[in-house]
Amino acid sequence: MFFQRKQAPGVSWIVAFLGNPGPRYTATRHNTGFRTADCAEKKLGVRIDRKKFHALTALCEYQGEKLLLMKPQTFMNLSGTAVQEAMSFYKTDLDHVLVVSDDIALPAGKLRVRRGGSAGGHNGLKDIIEKCGGADFPRVKIGVGTPPPDTDVAAWVLGTFPPGETGAMREVEETAVDAVLWLIENGVDSAMNKFN
Repeated sequence: MFFQRKQAPGVSWIVAFLGNPGPRYTATRHNTGFRTADCAEKKLGVRIDRKKFHALTALCEYQGEKLLLMKPQTFMNLSGTAVQEAMSFYKTDLDHVLVVSDDIALPAGKLRVRRGGSAGGHNGLKDIIEKCGGADFPRVKIGVGTPPPDTDVAAWVLGTFPPGETGAMREVEETAVDAVLWLIENGVDSAMNKFN
Protein backbone atom coordinates (compact mmCIF):
# COMPACT_ATOMS: atom_id res chain seq x y z
CA MET A 1 0.00 0.00 0.00
CA PHE A 2 1.28 3.47 -0.91
CA PHE A 3 0.89 6.38 1.44
CA GLN A 4 0.68 9.71 -0.27
CA ARG A 5 2.04 12.77 1.48
CA LYS A 6 -0.87 14.98 2.38
CA GLN A 7 -0.80 18.13 0.26
CA ALA A 8 -0.18 21.36 2.16
CA PRO A 9 -3.45 23.25 2.36
CA GLY A 10 -3.01 26.25 0.12
CA VAL A 11 -2.93 29.88 1.15
CA SER A 12 -3.84 32.60 -1.29
CA TRP A 13 -1.68 35.28 0.39
CA ILE A 14 1.40 35.40 2.58
CA VAL A 15 1.50 38.62 4.62
CA ALA A 16 4.96 39.21 6.12
CA PHE A 17 5.26 41.86 8.83
CA LEU A 18 8.94 42.80 9.23
CA GLY A 19 10.78 43.51 12.47
CA ASN A 20 13.36 42.17 14.91
CA PRO A 21 12.52 39.60 17.60
CA GLY A 22 13.06 40.31 21.28
CA PRO A 23 11.87 42.88 23.81
CA ARG A 24 14.75 45.31 23.27
CA TYR A 25 13.47 46.04 19.73
CA THR A 26 9.73 46.25 20.47
CA ALA A 27 9.42 50.06 20.41
CA THR A 28 11.98 50.76 17.66
CA ARG A 29 11.26 52.32 14.27
CA HIS A 30 12.35 49.08 12.58
CA ASN A 31 9.61 47.15 14.41
CA THR A 32 6.75 49.13 12.90
CA GLY A 33 5.88 46.00 10.86
CA PHE A 34 5.64 43.85 14.00
CA ARG A 35 3.42 46.43 15.73
CA THR A 36 1.18 46.43 12.65
CA ALA A 37 0.95 42.63 13.03
CA ASP A 38 -0.27 43.19 16.60
CA CYS A 39 -3.04 45.43 15.19
CA ALA A 40 -3.87 42.73 12.61
CA GLU A 41 -4.24 40.15 15.40
CA LYS A 42 -6.89 42.30 17.08
CA LYS A 43 -8.73 43.09 13.85
CA LEU A 44 -8.75 39.49 12.59
CA GLY A 45 -9.14 37.75 15.98
CA VAL A 46 -6.01 35.59 15.66
CA ARG A 47 -2.74 35.04 17.50
CA ILE A 48 0.42 35.15 15.41
CA ASP A 49 2.26 32.73 17.66
CA ARG A 50 2.75 29.40 15.88
CA LYS A 51 6.45 28.71 15.29
CA LYS A 52 6.98 27.73 11.65
CA PHE A 53 9.23 28.80 8.76
CA HIS A 54 11.64 30.63 11.15
CA ALA A 55 8.68 32.85 12.01
CA LEU A 56 5.70 33.28 14.27
CA THR A 57 2.67 32.55 12.10
CA ALA A 58 -1.12 32.37 12.00
CA LEU A 59 -3.53 31.07 9.39
CA CYS A 60 -6.81 32.89 8.95
CA GLU A 61 -9.49 33.62 6.38
CA TYR A 62 -10.57 37.02 5.14
CA GLN A 63 -13.32 37.52 2.53
CA GLY A 64 -12.83 33.98 1.26
CA GLU A 65 -9.05 34.32 0.98
CA LYS A 66 -6.81 32.11 3.14
CA LEU A 67 -3.95 34.12 4.62
CA LEU A 68 -0.67 33.18 6.27
CA LEU A 69 0.33 36.01 8.58
CA MET A 70 3.97 35.92 9.62
CA LYS A 71 6.50 37.74 11.79
CA PRO A 72 9.95 36.45 10.74
CA GLN A 73 12.13 35.67 13.76
CA THR A 74 15.41 35.70 11.83
CA PHE A 75 16.24 39.37 12.51
CA MET A 76 15.47 41.94 9.85
CA ASN A 77 18.47 41.34 7.56
CA LEU A 78 17.48 37.69 7.00
CA SER A 79 13.71 38.17 6.55
CA GLY A 80 13.88 36.47 3.14
CA THR A 81 14.73 33.11 4.75
CA ALA A 82 11.35 32.91 6.48
CA VAL A 83 9.36 34.27 3.54
CA GLN A 84 11.06 31.92 1.06
CA GLU A 85 10.36 28.87 3.25
CA ALA A 86 6.66 29.77 3.47
CA MET A 87 6.46 30.45 -0.30
CA SER A 88 8.09 27.11 -1.04
CA PHE A 89 5.81 25.20 1.34
CA TYR A 90 2.58 26.76 0.09
CA LYS A 91 3.69 27.14 -3.57
CA THR A 92 2.74 30.82 -3.36
CA ASP A 93 3.59 33.14 -6.24
CA LEU A 94 5.66 36.24 -5.46
CA ASP A 95 2.84 38.60 -6.46
CA HIS A 96 0.79 37.12 -3.60
CA VAL A 97 3.42 37.89 -0.98
CA LEU A 98 2.53 41.16 0.76
CA VAL A 99 5.25 42.75 2.89
CA VAL A 100 4.64 45.34 5.60
CA SER A 101 7.71 47.35 6.62
CA ASP A 102 9.03 50.64 7.95
CA ASP A 103 10.33 53.24 5.48
CA ILE A 104 12.81 56.03 6.25
CA ALA A 105 11.99 57.83 2.99
CA LEU A 106 8.51 58.69 4.30
CA PRO A 107 7.64 61.10 7.13
CA ALA A 108 6.60 59.43 10.38
CA GLY A 109 2.92 58.49 10.21
CA LYS A 110 2.65 58.42 6.39
CA LEU A 111 1.69 55.27 4.50
CA ARG A 112 2.40 54.12 0.92
CA VAL A 113 1.18 51.07 -0.98
CA ARG A 114 3.56 49.93 -3.73
CA ARG A 115 3.25 47.29 -6.43
CA GLY A 116 6.97 46.44 -6.29
CA GLY A 117 10.29 48.22 -6.71
CA SER A 118 13.74 48.31 -5.21
CA ALA A 119 14.62 47.68 -1.57
CA GLY A 120 15.26 51.41 -1.10
CA GLY A 121 18.08 50.63 1.32
CA HIS A 122 15.83 48.45 3.53
CA ASN A 123 17.77 45.30 4.42
CA GLY A 124 14.67 43.21 5.12
CA LEU A 125 13.22 43.99 1.68
CA LYS A 126 16.65 43.45 0.11
CA ASP A 127 16.90 39.95 1.58
CA ILE A 128 13.38 39.06 0.41
CA ILE A 129 14.19 40.29 -3.12
CA GLU A 130 17.41 38.23 -3.17
CA LYS A 131 15.95 35.00 -1.74
CA CYS A 132 12.41 34.98 -3.13
CA GLY A 133 13.03 35.56 -6.83
CA GLY A 134 12.66 39.27 -7.47
CA ALA A 135 11.09 42.56 -6.45
CA ASP A 136 7.60 42.08 -7.92
CA PHE A 137 5.70 41.79 -4.67
CA PRO A 138 3.32 44.37 -3.18
CA ARG A 139 4.31 46.31 -0.07
CA VAL A 140 2.66 48.47 2.53
CA LYS A 141 5.35 50.89 3.66
CA ILE A 142 4.99 52.89 6.85
CA GLY A 143 6.97 56.10 7.25
CA VAL A 144 9.20 56.34 10.30
CA GLY A 145 10.86 59.66 9.39
CA THR A 146 14.11 60.44 7.59
CA PRO A 147 17.26 60.45 9.72
CA PRO A 148 18.79 63.91 10.14
CA PRO A 149 22.05 64.55 8.21
CA ASP A 150 25.10 62.81 9.69
CA THR A 151 22.87 60.37 11.63
CA ASP A 152 23.78 56.69 11.41
CA VAL A 153 20.87 54.96 9.63
CA ALA A 154 21.17 51.78 11.72
CA ALA A 155 21.06 53.82 14.93
CA TRP A 156 18.01 55.71 13.58
CA VAL A 157 15.93 52.63 12.71
CA LEU A 158 16.91 50.93 15.98
CA GLY A 159 15.95 54.06 17.90
CA THR A 160 12.51 54.87 19.30
CA PHE A 161 10.00 57.55 18.37
CA PRO A 162 9.85 60.82 20.28
CA PRO A 163 6.70 61.07 22.44
CA GLY A 164 5.06 63.50 19.99
CA GLU A 165 5.07 60.89 17.20
CA THR A 166 3.81 57.80 19.02
CA GLY A 167 0.11 58.63 18.64
CA ALA A 168 0.43 59.18 14.89
CA MET A 169 2.36 55.92 14.58
CA ARG A 170 -0.34 53.96 16.42
CA GLU A 171 -2.91 55.39 14.01
CA VAL A 172 -0.91 54.59 10.88
CA GLU A 173 -0.24 51.03 12.08
CA GLU A 174 -4.02 50.53 12.35
CA THR A 175 -4.50 52.09 8.91
CA ALA A 176 -1.80 49.81 7.49
CA VAL A 177 -3.91 46.77 8.47
CA ASP A 178 -6.85 48.33 6.60
CA ALA A 179 -4.56 48.80 3.57
CA VAL A 180 -3.42 45.16 3.72
CA LEU A 181 -6.98 43.85 3.85
CA TRP A 182 -8.20 46.26 1.17
CA LEU A 183 -5.35 45.19 -1.15
CA ILE A 184 -6.15 41.50 -0.64
CA GLU A 185 -9.83 42.07 -1.35
CA ASN A 186 -9.65 44.71 -4.10
CA GLY A 187 -6.17 44.55 -5.67
CA VAL A 188 -3.01 46.66 -5.62
CA ASP A 189 -4.24 49.47 -7.88
CA SER A 190 -7.36 50.02 -5.77
CA ALA A 191 -5.28 50.01 -2.57
CA MET A 192 -2.82 52.53 -4.05
CA ASN A 193 -5.70 54.81 -5.08
CA LYS A 194 -7.33 54.59 -1.66
CA PHE A 195 -4.33 54.83 0.67
CA ASN A 196 -1.56 56.73 -1.15
